[in-house]
Amino acid sequence: MTTTVRGRDGRTKGKEEVATTPYSTAYDRIAPIYDLVEGIVEGPQLRALRAYLWQRVQGPRILELGVGTGRNLRFHPTGTDVTAIDLSTGMLRHAKTKASRLRINADLRHMDIQRLDFPDATFDTVIATLVFCSVADPVLGLSESFRVCKPAGKLLLLEHGISSSHTLAKLMNALEWLVGRIGEHVNRRPENSTQIAGFKLDAVRTMALGVIRLIEAHKPGQ
Repeated sequence: MTTTVRGRDGRTKGKEEVATTPYSTAYDRIAPIYDLVEGIVEGPQLRALRAYLWQRVQGPRILELGVGTGRNLRFHPTGTDVTAIDLSTGMLRHAKTKASRLRINADLRHMDIQRLDFPDATFDTVIATLVFCSVADPVLGLSESFRVCKPAGKLLLLEHGISSSHTLAKLMNALEWLVGRIGEHVNRRPENSTQIAGFKLDAVRTMALGVIRLIEAHKPGQ
């Protein structure tokens, strides 16, 4: 079992070499308690959706965006080459510890979703769970995902967005001005951003009054 943490240039990075952003600093701070808080908030339905989404991947090369503390590591399929990235080094440290405990091979890299340091058409599947709500420019991040995805490759997303309920949508829009200040966005439409980035939608399942989205898409080509 090997676990590596690399920077944007692919080299193992020391603490002094890692750039910081308001997003990464905030997640560095909450990394020690993230699993506890997320476990309470998430519930069994979202945990089941994570597992389902990972059953839909195609390999051999898979890119996980926003690996965080490694909540999806146990779902990484055997016999595939999974690269997992995050902008927070604090979250990556916890993911590395978890990977070692679970005896899971993991190529963990410190990287910005909006500036992926991979060649074009590298991955067979790009996957993210509850990530693009906190990406500053989701279309840019998804456009980068499109670039590094192989032709006919898959994009799999578990996200939340604006509700299909008019009343709840109004409340979410009202809350956006507040939560948006801390980098969390509650009124996005991730399926629209997916299409703008160039992907073709295959299926969009909505749950919880449309708040939860399970999105399957592909990059056109053979």
